Amino acid sequence: MAADSSFLVGILGNVISILVFASPISTFWRVMKKKSTEKYTWLPYVTTLLTTSMWTYYGLLKTDGLLLVTVNGAGTVLQAIYVMLFLLYSNKDTRLSMMKVVALLNVGLYGAVVFVTYFALRGQTRLLVIGSMGAALTVGMYAAPLAAMKLVVQLKSVEYMPFSLSFFLFLNAGVWSAYSSLVKDFFIGVPNGIGFLLGTAQLVLYAMYRGEKQTKEEDDVGKHATADGVVVVGDVEMAVTVKPNNNLKKGKSLPKPSMPREQRLTKIVKSLSLPPYENSNWNTGDSQSKQRPTSQM
Repeated sequence: MAADSSFLVGILGNVISILVFASPISTFWRVMKKKSTEKYTWLPYVTTLLTTSMWTYYGLLKTDGLLLVTVNGAGTVLQAIYVMLFLLYSNKDTRLSMMKVVALLNVGLYGAVVFVTYFALRGQTRLLVIGSMGAALTVGMYAAPLAAMKLVVQLKSVEYMPFSLSFFLFLNAGVWSAYSSLVKDFFIGVPNGIGFLLGTAQLVLYAMYRGEKQTKEEDDVGKHATADGVVVVGDVEMAVTVKPNNNLKKGKSLPKPSMPREQRLTKIVKSLSLPPYENSNWNTGDSQSKQRPTSQM
C-alpha cells in the first residue's frame, strides 16, 4: 500500500516538475523571434542543468529511482535545449563567458563526479556522495528566488516575482517532500522541505503586496503632472485638472511698456489726425515722421 501511495505521489511530482521545467518555453520563444537574449540571465539554466543531471545519475544508481530518472531526465533535456538556444542567440562576450561556465560545471565537474563515484566508490557510499551533492544543488535552486523576495519587500510590489512560478515551486517542493517521507529518502526530503518553506514565504509576500503595484503607479502618475494639464504615461496623454495660480503679481510678471504712457497717447492722437499718406509715413518711425514731405513749386 505504501509503495502504491509513493508511486502515485511520485507521478504527481513528475507532472508538476515537468511543468516547472517547461515554464521558460515562452521566454525562449520570444528569444527565437527576436533573435536576441536581451537582458535575460543564463546562469539559472546552467545550474539547473547540473542539478537535473546529478539527480538523473542518482536515480539510475538507486534501486527504486525510476520516477527520479524520468522527471530529471526530461528536465535535463529541456535545460540543455535552453542552454543551446542561449548560446545561439547571445552576443559574443556572453557566449564566451557562458561556454566557460558550461565547460567547468556541466562537463568538468559533472564528468569528474560520475567518473570518481562510479569507479572509486561502491554501494551506499556512492549514493551518499551523489545524494549530498544533489541536495546541495537543489537547496541552491530553491534559494535563488531570495533575491526576488528581497526586491518585493523593498519595492512593496510583486512585479518581479511571478505568481505562477512561485506557486508551482511551492507545489513541487510540497509533493516531493511528501514523496520523500513515503520512500524514506533523506536527500530528497531535506532540500524539498526547505523549498516548501521558501515557497510558502513567497506566497505570503505575494498576498501581502499584490495590490501595491497599482497604487504605486497611481502615485507616480500624480507626480508627473505638467503645467499644461497633461500627464504623459507611456504613450498615452491623460488630461488633469490644474488649479490656476491666483498669486500672479502684475508688476513683476507682466512685461514693462516700451515707452511712457503719455508718449504713447500722443503718438496715437497724432496718427489719427494725419491724412492716410502722412499716416503711413508716421508709422515708419519717429525720425522719418517728423520730416514731412514738402511740395516744391
